Amino acid sequence: MVSALLMVFTAVVALAAGHGAAFDPNPLQDFCVADSTSKVDHPGGTASRRCGFTALPVQIPGLNTLGGSHARVDVAPGAVFPAALPPAGVGDGLDGAVYFGFITSYPDNKLFAKVLRRGDVFAVPEGLVHFLYNNGTAPAALYATLSSQNPGLVLLGDALFGSGLADDLLAKTFLTDRETVDKIGLKFRS
Repeated sequence: MVSALLMVFTAVVALAAGHGAAFDPNPLQDFCVADSTSKVDHPGGTASRRCGFTALPVQIPGLNTLGGSHARVDVAPGAVFPAALPPAGVGDGLDGAVYFGFITSYPDNKLFAKVLRRGDVFAVPEGLVHFLYNNGTAPAALYATLSSQNPGLVLLGDALFGSGLADDLLAKTFLTDRETVDKIGLKFRS
């Protein structure tokens, strides 16, 4: 009888203690007051030569501790934001037009995409591969809202080909030969 009660108690404790929390922690403060004396108006030097876009941090007083992050993304003509894994997010077109989309998970791998223009909104579910491409001749801009204070970003090409993963494994993963993997890998390895 005692051993049965001990087993039940152990099971209850194990189930209660095994709950994990995989989300942003609560903010350390209730609100954040903006620094109105800062001389920084437009941060410079944020252009990515490889991707051809400029990301400018958007700082709106009072939004800092609300559990999300916001960014203005300026995309040069012909520029690509490479395929990546994001938190959930929403893109809101400001100027120009960009081809914006995401791909659902296996086994469907369905593409959802549209040309995003001024006033258009496009939501990307958390953890799905997304991309954007300015296939026009004019610069484009969009406002991105992400579901995390510190969203992080996994660029798929960099992660797969720049991480040191064995070429044989990459060749099998992409159903190709090692020569093709080596050729692609040269673009990502430094």
